[in-house]
Amino acid sequence: MNIKRLSSRDADFLGELDRLLAFEATADEQLEATVAAILADVRGRGDAAVLEYTRKFDRLPLVDAAAMELPLSELKAAFEGLPTAQREALEQAAQRVTAYHEKQLQTSWTYTDADGTMLGQQVTALDRVGLYVPGGKAAYPSSVLMNALPAKVAGVDELIMVVPTPDGVKNPLVLAAARLCGVDRVFTIGGAQAVAALAYGTASIPKVDKIVGPGNAYVASAKRRVFGVCGIDMVAGPSEILVVCDGGTPPDWIAMDLFSQAEHDELAQAILVSPDADFIEKVAESIDRLLEAMPRKEIIRTALQDRGALIHVADMDEACRIANRIAPEHLELSVENPQAWLPKLKHAGAIFMGRYTSESLGDYCAGPNHVLPTSGTARFSSPLGVYDFQKRSSLIQVSAAGAQTLGAIAAELAFGEGLQAHAQSALFRRS
Repeated sequence: MNIKRLSSRDADFLGELDRLLAFEATADEQLEATVAAILADVRGRGDAAVLEYTRKFDRLPLVDAAAMELPLSELKAAFEGLPTAQREALEQAAQRVTAYHEKQLQTSWTYTDADGTMLGQQVTALDRVGLYVPGGKAAYPSSVLMNALPAKVAGVDELIMVVPTPDGVKNPLVLAAARLCGVDRVFTIGGAQAVAALAYGTASIPKVDKIVGPGNAYVASAKRRVFGVCGIDMVAGPSEILVVCDGGTPPDWIAMDLFSQAEHDELAQAILVSPDADFIEKVAESIDRLLEAMPRKEIIRTALQDRGALIHVADMDEACRIANRIAPEHLELSVENPQAWLPKLKHAGAIFMGRYTSESLGDYCAGPNHVLPTSGTARFSSPLGVYDFQKRSSLIQVSAAGAQTLGAIAAELAFGEGLQAHAQSALFRRS
């Protein structure tokens, strides 16, 4: 396997690292034009446009707008029809994800100044959220859990799910997950047209306050374009994993951890950083030996050759500094005493601590959300959580006494800005 080898001792190491990390989705002008046209069409023609695009792209001959929505009884049947082991795994994962996100609930608060002025913050949930879930053969019930459950914990009143069903193929596990998570309505539409329907609303599909969930390039472009009309979770790039290992973890484990992200697609990034040169060679040997048995070996091979790397560093302190520079989506801290190194790590979507904590556990059932910032945005962004489905309103109730003091302060500043009405509005309330 021709995977890049880097060393922090190289003269141009930081330049090489930055080139490795560089990722900017090339603007596809035709794609962008197509998405813009679809959004405008759905905004103008509503259900008729959504039906037309669904027939064209998903080869789904829906007869009318009502046929786009699945009856809730179908979700119930899908859940009850799951094999016992699958249903129990789904339930256990949902319980863990719910329990974790319940810790994130924010509450309203107030305090009162000495003059009787009350100040505070009121926390309320969004009214309606749209959940985009990939459908057909590429079906991800874990995405339903990770996007729907935080919204429900936050207290969102209504959750609308859209899931494409190309050629009428419905994934029972996705539908079962929707039932388990309490999704309120499900529409069998996808692509940019589904994003448009959620953002603008149609006669059949209600307008939502926020759209969350993964999708292809058309979905990502559509989400970016409707931001402002409604909220979105994020525009995510390819999946990433950075493994920082002291050399004490079995090499096969680390190789498979790198595979676990590389198998997503050819643009995924998997990097190992270690101060142990011999260990790096053992991982390289494991990669070569284990790859052939992987069903998605060609995707893994391409991802590792194009965007993967094995990086040798001087010590664990340097490994942590490099990790912060990368700011990865997933950071595995596969070391003997991860707690000791945690204070040195500032930027990562999720940190998987210790030798037994594979990133894949976080994808499905550990509890924290698997919707994470990518492409270095962990420097300023956070995982999806309950807080993304809540908003805050400032509370201000000024007492008569407070109006005397605050009025003088506000007027002085308003006069300084040349805003006379602001100043007088404050002064009118002074005795």
